[in-house]
Amino acid sequence: MKYKVTLNNRVYEVEVEQGEAMLVDEYELKAPAAPTPAAVVTAPAAAPAAAPAPAAGGLAAGEVVKSPMPGNVLKINVSQGQQVAEGDVLLILEAMKMENEVVATKGGTVAQIVVSKGAVVETGAPLVVIA
Repeated sequence: MKYKVTLNNRVYEVEVEQGEAMLVDEYELKAPAAPTPAAVVTAPAAAPAAAPAPAAGGLAAGEVVKSPMPGNVLKINVSQGQQVAEGDVLLILEAMKMENEVVATKGGTVAQIVVSKGAVVETGAPLVVIA
């Protein structure tokens, strides 16, 4: 059986037969070439963003609901200005092929939605601000 293993931007092709491993090939992984300026100019326009990202330190006043884990934002269940109660599901975060509900930590009004659907977030990233 043949396997390709990537370590430190190097790809190793390994063949394993009945407990013995043999290196078949080794090569350096290359990053894709940057687009030419002409390609950038003629590229089609991207879809409009659902919500603009706030500037650094641009969070609204209130309690910030942070991401409990890294993942992808699948669905946002609230809108800015909406009243929420403690425990209401604010958004769905996909992590490790599981859908996780991120809930309101307190009741109040949604002052700001920091992320948009499809965004990739890290642990501790601000998601929603509740005033």
